[in-house]
Amino acid sequence: MTRSLQGKTLFITGASRGIGLAIALRAARDGANIVLVAKTIDPNPKLPGTLHSAAEQVVAAGGQALVVPTDIRDENAVAAAVRAALERFGGIDILVNNASAIQLTPTAATPMKRFDLMFDVNVRGTYCCTQACLPALIESALAGRNPHVLNMSPPLSMREHWFRPHVAYTMAKYGMSECTLGHAGEFRPHGIAVNSLWPRTAIATAALQMIPGVDLNKCRQPEILADAAWWILTSPSKSTTGQFFIDDELLASHGVHDLDRYAVLPGTTDFIPDFFVD
Repeated sequence: MTRSLQGKTLFITGASRGIGLAIALRAARDGANIVLVAKTIDPNPKLPGTLHSAAEQVVAAGGQALVVPTDIRDENAVAAAVRAALERFGGIDILVNNASAIQLTPTAATPMKRFDLMFDVNVRGTYCCTQACLPALIESALAGRNPHVLNMSPPLSMREHWFRPHVAYTMAKYGMSECTLGHAGEFRPHGIAVNSLWPRTAIATAALQMIPGVDLNKCRQPEILADAAWWILTSPSKSTTGQFFIDDELLASHGVHDLDRYAVLPGTTDFIPDFFVD
């Protein structure tokens, strides 16, 4: 099978910067249609990148872009974003649930407002977007267009040390992974793939820069996840589903072993390990 995302329509949340934008740009190089879903319209000095700057990059990379400012905590806004995607591109073949909220604090230092934000964005947002895109994904399957849902979430591991330092965040990210587990089984009869992807190392994103004490020179760039996502999204949806992929393992399985080009600082060997990878 020829691997390409040419002509496919991707609905990507958290697409204005970082990992979501990197996945969008990789697909755009194939000539894909990208529905850019996020909240950022106006520039923020602390978080560079907006939906409009992302759209410019997508078009420059060879894709088509639709900007849809959306708060994925609002199911009516998500439904409107899906309608806009269908009106512009005629369908949705791939959903990437990338939007996520993070706060790495213990229980006493986690205000309920932040708890609610993480659950509303990570768990509810993932579920809501998946539900809203499902009819279009079923249509994609019926048309033989290889539909996928990709959740940017970790492998499930019921080990205390993944929960103890930040119970709320771990539960919220694992909620996304539980969507992968359940929806893979639920959607398998339709031929819709549902998988998770997670990095081996910390990834240099704007969100990570806001965490005190993180040395970005010991991180990899978002492009490693974009390339790994491309391999997943170009795999047969009927046989590649219900899996929790780790970026470097997946790339190695496709013969990609030299990962130095993904390092923020080439030559780095002592990367910061990411959470949730045993």
